[in-house]
Amino acid sequence: MTITTAARCIREPFPAGITKVRAVPETGERVSAAAFAPTWATESAGRRVAVGALDRDPLVAARTAFFSGAPWRGHADERNPAGCPQDDLIRLLEAEYGARPRTVPAGDRLGPGREDTMVAALRRAARLGVPLTPEALLAHRDGGPWLWAVLAELWPETVRWYGRRHAEEALRAALTEASDSPAAGHLLDLAVTSGLAPRTPAEAAPMGRHPDRAVRHAAWRYLHQLPGGTTHLPAPSAASDAYERLLLDPPTPVLGPREGEGEGRVVAQTMLLGGLDTPGQGLSGGMAVLLGGLGDTLAETEGIAGVITVVTAGHEDLAAVDRLAHERRPGHWVLRLPVDTPRSLVPTRAYRHRTALTWWAVRLLRCMPRPLDVMHVRYADDASLALADAAELLGAASVFTATPDPHRGLAERHAARDHGDPQTARELRHDLHRVFVADRLVERADSVVGIPGRGGTRELVRHFPHLAHHAGGKGPSAPPEGIAPYRTAPDEHDRQRAALAALYQDGARPDALDAEDLHLPLLLSVGRLHPFKQQDLLVRAWLETGGYGTSTLVLIGGSPHTATEAETDMRRRIDMLLAQFPQASRRFALLPALPNADVRRLQRALAARPEQTPCWYVCPSVKEEFGIAILEAMEAGLPAAGPRSGGVSHYLRDGVNGILMDTSAPTGLKRGLRRLARVGDDERRRYATEGRKLVAERFSVNRMANELTAEYAALRRP
Repeated sequence: MTITTAARCIREPFPAGITKVRAVPETGERVSAAAFAPTWATESAGRRVAVGALDRDPLVAARTAFFSGAPWRGHADERNPAGCPQDDLIRLLEAEYGARPRTVPAGDRLGPGREDTMVAALRRAARLGVPLTPEALLAHRDGGPWLWAVLAELWPETVRWYGRRHAEEALRAALTEASDSPAAGHLLDLAVTSGLAPRTPAEAAPMGRHPDRAVRHAAWRYLHQLPGGTTHLPAPSAASDAYERLLLDPPTPVLGPREGEGEGRVVAQTMLLGGLDTPGQGLSGGMAVLLGGLGDTLAETEGIAGVITVVTAGHEDLAAVDRLAHERRPGHWVLRLPVDTPRSLVPTRAYRHRTALTWWAVRLLRCMPRPLDVMHVRYADDASLALADAAELLGAASVFTATPDPHRGLAERHAARDHGDPQTARELRHDLHRVFVADRLVERADSVVGIPGRGGTRELVRHFPHLAHHAGGKGPSAPPEGIAPYRTAPDEHDRQRAALAALYQDGARPDALDAEDLHLPLLLSVGRLHPFKQQDLLVRAWLETGGYGTSTLVLIGGSPHTATEAETDMRRRIDMLLAQFPQASRRFALLPALPNADVRRLQRALAARPEQTPCWYVCPSVKEEFGIAILEAMEAGLPAAGPRSGGVSHYLRDGVNGILMDTSAPTGLKRGLRRLARVGDDERRRYATEGRKLVAERFSVNRMANELTAEYAALRRP
């Protein structure tokens, strides 16, 4: 089968041939999938298949077999480790990784449909490196979000294989057929990503007045790249909001080191969800604290000339502050990429903004006095792919921090949900999309690093079998994460005393406790208000175990001004729980998110109280990949309890320097809280001492900066 035939077949439901054949355009030679498997899938492939393909986790089994070049077929009645059926997941995995998809039963609303099989076939083509014809890809221009997301990922390689002229002609024909539909915006975005000109400025100008914002903005980006195209743009005064004004008249911000201002690499690191300076609000969490401190430290590290932390800014942010860049600390700049959303970028909708984010990143980073050397992206979503695209266009090396998220527990998580709920189907498809995005980020990165865990990066390789060839079979490196040192104020003692006084000022307030309860043990939890963080389950466990009779509970998180939908819902759930135990409300406080320095000061004040009034730090999250807030609490001298699932267990050792809890269900949290109440003074003191010692020895931000600098120095610009 020639590559053209394969391209035609991809239009039909799941062509089995595409898993077996790749043709080289110059010769039409047939190549088997085994021959085209990754270079590491050689002698040891059989052993990996024997182990990984029989894994009880069907996602691991399917991926291990696929990346080893072996066939895999699941069974619709297969059960996850918890014994729950997972028919829908198995069918979707068979479509994406197996030899042939299972026939969907009549009337099955959530199983794989025609579009699912198209998405699966295109993902397979991307993983195998099969370049489809422009016509084959553009035949899907009216598809849904996951179809368009993988189409956008395949398009650049298609242009490279089939030539710019061929791709431009195919785009022009598609635009003629879809000029009045929303798909026209997607088609213009494809032209922008590949630098093609399927329409003249005069032909594209009417699309710049399209009523659909996405189409209109795509046309404006397209006109910006054409010679003479800007003369066809509307005047900035015609913009309807701050985002459109910036798009019509993009600024040239001042950022980055100038020639001669220090030796070393110019590095960009990304935090595209939430705000860098607002941890605990919206989608901003520990990553904001981590990257803020890391960027400041990297800027002072030998071998780094400058650091740019790339964030996003929605309409409200842009209207409030018009500058797109500022220097946070000497040598550390923050660059805001405009995004066409009212507020923060939403992860499940990042695919809508991929081309725009790439366009903004390239335009703004290209104006720096010195070229960018390294782009380091974190989190597996389309926004990270956008910045990986930008790195390639800027000629910078790229680094990806890979984590087994959402891979870890995906099968068990979805098997436990209502299979008749359409929302369940959407969430499952979104998670599988993120798995694909993570694969693409790994494939395109010049270097992949992991977050350290027990056994190094062994768990990471289990979920990313194609990483097994790194470091002679050891897997990717795992530079330690770290926290910035706490800087005491000149009047530190007075500030700590004031922090305690504010906390215990009035139990009638929702954000304070009674002064008469100052002597009671206190449970503290810090983090953004979100279902994944499970603050409501912590409150429920505290109430139902009777903890309110012997202790107080303090939560810190959430926007103090404008709450997100998730924050509002979490507060509602907590209020409903407290309404059942009215006597407990005076011993519960929910404080809005505080500046990181204020949180750490309060933790120190609580740790310094007499032993008769202990304070535990409790993290009730489903899981944490790392857990910056836990480390900060340990560094302050608080004994900590965290989730057994995730990455926390690689440093929080149960019964040695803290407590690990089963946070997968309310019963596990209840057991955890009862266990904390039974811990004696000596044991609790030992946990606090060992925890503080661990952080000082292993989790310094300086060590993290030094090891990452070595990673960056070893990279060559593409």
